[in-house]
Amino acid sequence: MYELHFGVPMAGAILCAINIRLDSAMVAFLLRHSEAKIIFVDYQFLHIVQGAFQILSKARTKLPQLILIQEPEQQAPISSKTNFTPTKDLEYESFLAMGKADFEIRRPKDEWEPISLNYTSGTTSSPKGVVCSHRGAYLSSLAIVLSSEIGSMPVYLWTVPMFHCNGWCLAWGMAAQGGTNICLRNVTAEGIFSNIAQHRVTHMSGAPTVLNMMLNAPASDQKPLPGKVLVTTGGSAAPPNVIFKMEELGFSVTQLYGLTEVYGPGVFCTWKPEWNVLPRDAQVKIKARQGLHHVGLEEVDVKDPVTMKSVPADAKTMGEQPTSADFAMELGIPRSGCIQDDKLSSELCNLAGVYDTRSDGTVRCSANYVPLTPISFLDRAGLVYRDRVSVVYGDVKFTWKETRERCVKLASALAQLQISRGDVILILGL
Repeated sequence: MYELHFGVPMAGAILCAINIRLDSAMVAFLLRHSEAKIIFVDYQFLHIVQGAFQILSKARTKLPQLILIQEPEQQAPISSKTNFTPTKDLEYESFLAMGKADFEIRRPKDEWEPISLNYTSGTTSSPKGVVCSHRGAYLSSLAIVLSSEIGSMPVYLWTVPMFHCNGWCLAWGMAAQGGTNICLRNVTAEGIFSNIAQHRVTHMSGAPTVLNMMLNAPASDQKPLPGKVLVTTGGSAAPPNVIFKMEELGFSVTQLYGLTEVYGPGVFCTWKPEWNVLPRDAQVKIKARQGLHHVGLEEVDVKDPVTMKSVPADAKTMGEQPTSADFAMELGIPRSGCIQDDKLSSELCNLAGVYDTRSDGTVRCSANYVPLTPISFLDRAGLVYRDRVSVVYGDVKFTWKETRERCVKLASALAQLQISRGDVILILGL
């Protein structure tokens, strides 16, 4: 999954990582809605895609090319139980071997070109396909890195899924900082504590359910921390008592809030030094707040839905939350917005500045302006951090030099399948 976050846009295509908890019917819907040309699928979820293919076949819908992702030690496609067809479908490492290391990367001609298509969870309405731009991914990645206090060469434990807003933009952010990505197949309390101790993890993220799982783990699984571990949590509000107990274990917790339309996290509870003198219970109550917007957003407010005036800051009055930024969901397809729903994009973007973008001061691409893109993070990491470990998955390790080479080959292999600029590539994996 990590390599796909770079290899797909390097081919000029649009990355679409979807929730692994979806059933075959929803996967079929997303395949049809996104018009995906290729689907990468982890072997654990192959049966879901096969079910989706059956649904699409009955509707006489053209099926995308399937590429199977296996464990490194698996020698052959696992076709006996999964209907995998070696003559038609491809296996990831074999597919990667088709690529050429001297492939000319298809960088965006315009930084507003799409880099990813992220579907919302559908908790408040039907899932929306939010199109994110190279510019937005670049700026949001850096803003989230800053707000998460991620310095140079961190060690990041992946406990937030990469299908959630591209791992809260940290799939790209880790490359910007030359970090080491510790990837897990199964997120368990024992696995989290073991990997923190083994790899000296400095940062991790996750929903409060992950924190609760860690707190409720047997004492034998809760290994001592090798140092301070900074945790950002969101998705739902972490209660003060959860934050308190996590910090008793040695973690430093920061609450955040965001949504798919602003590339994930948008507001952080940024700590002020003067709060250090407060009683512990008062500190955790402050930490339970979502805080203020990061540097990538221009404004976040809560307004009365009728008058569109700011509501009182009394922690009681309800309202709608407008967000403005120079990279948030942009009106118009195929740039950014709600894919195949121009009406919804227009409604959202006209609601008193919600998802308001491209203000008068925006610099547009020209002959003397290099488009912003997270691809440049990987280019730099391959040079500056070339021999530093970039990805750890079990016993498998890659350096930043190797990761960049693999991503270039991946882009080359995709080009050989006649993938064009703007084609959607869907991923169901870890």
